[in-house]
Amino acid sequence: MFPNPQDALPLPPRPNLEQYRKLAKDLVKTCQSGSIAAWADRWMASLLTTWERKSVDRAATQVEEFAIKTLTRAERRCVLADAQFVLARAHGFLSWPAFATHLDALAHSDTETTAFEAAAEAIVRGDEATLQQLLREHPGLIRARSTREHRATLLHYVSANGVEGYRQKSPRNAARMTQLLLTAGADVEAEADVYGGGCTALGLVATSSPPRDAGVQIPVIQVLLDHGAQVEHPNLAGNNHGAVYACLANGCPEAAHYLAEHGAQLDIVGAAGIGRRDVVERLFEQADPETRERALRYAAGFGQLEATRFLLERGIPVDAHSGDGETALFYAILGDHVEVVRLLLERGAQPGARTRYGVVGQAPIWRAGHGGNPDRCAEIIEALMAAGAEAPDRHPPINEKIDALLSRYGSVADPTRYWHGEEPRNT
Repeated sequence: MFPNPQDALPLPPRPNLEQYRKLAKDLVKTCQSGSIAAWADRWMASLLTTWERKSVDRAATQVEEFAIKTLTRAERRCVLADAQFVLARAHGFLSWPAFATHLDALAHSDTETTAFEAAAEAIVRGDEATLQQLLREHPGLIRARSTREHRATLLHYVSANGVEGYRQKSPRNAARMTQLLLTAGADVEAEADVYGGGCTALGLVATSSPPRDAGVQIPVIQVLLDHGAQVEHPNLAGNNHGAVYACLANGCPEAAHYLAEHGAQLDIVGAAGIGRRDVVERLFEQADPETRERALRYAAGFGQLEATRFLLERGIPVDAHSGDGETALFYAILGDHVEVVRLLLERGAQPGARTRYGVVGQAPIWRAGHGGNPDRCAEIIEALMAAGAEAPDRHPPINEKIDALLSRYGSVADPTRYWHGEEPRNT
């Protein structure tokens, strides 16, 4: 939930403290006139000039909601200190004084803060020469920490996770950047204050989408392991999860397999997610019913047909969920796992079950519009319709194949329709 380290907004090219003092006063005035939404739109439009409209709208909504919550409390309304706090938190700082100190440091080219920011940028750009030069000129930089609330070291930035979202990028030479930092003396077990604290670079990179998408996740993991990173470091990926489970929970099955092969412990949920049926069978009796049900969802969600079949044969309810309606069928649909979907339907899974996002049987329509394999999504839609699912009357346009398929079931592609949470901002 905003504000958090990952949603921190970027600073303008030449930030200065006076500029932000004026912005805070402007926020107070708009608070008094009841036009915080318009203020948020103006600020985001001027700050995020290179972002996509959808991302700008999302940021404006987050800032608006946080500003209203902070500045319109019953006991105090439209106070300057609260407006300053909103700006500080929006940029990833815990307080206005911390933010002001950061801005003051950036005004001078010879400060460690300025060097740290430049080094972080070099890392996400894959600029080895600049990073090496900065480390030579500022030897203490290799153990320095960000002044933002996450207190990450430079090594954490190779993970593209936990740090400010606009810096969550993985260059093709990410493994070499990691090697460079570790050779220079970076602490491989340094912890960042994200996701409950205790997060190491290993845990963060193993649960991060950018390095996975860039094809550098496993190479970076191997460099970290070569330098002594511990796969059983407590809370290495945050939220009190073990390594394998954390990888799966964040959509990184390749990293889950890799860490399991390199000594990470397996519980029944992690074993189900990576298809270790032998471990699932061994741990089944000692697992409680809730954990067994989660294991079924993870087996289905990662396409592990045999593990899914075993858990169903042992009596796990096919439509079990934790109260949110997200059943094993829902998980399998989002993973594009056609055969698992068919198995679950054969065992009585109900496509009419509801989640907070809508009906489970309509999930492949959303999936098709959000990176799902068109052919597999089409097969899943056909299987669900044969099992009694109903198509919506209208849906946001997806692609020619899926739109044509849905039209056969009476659903019209309507450009005025939007996915849940993707509606344009209306102020």
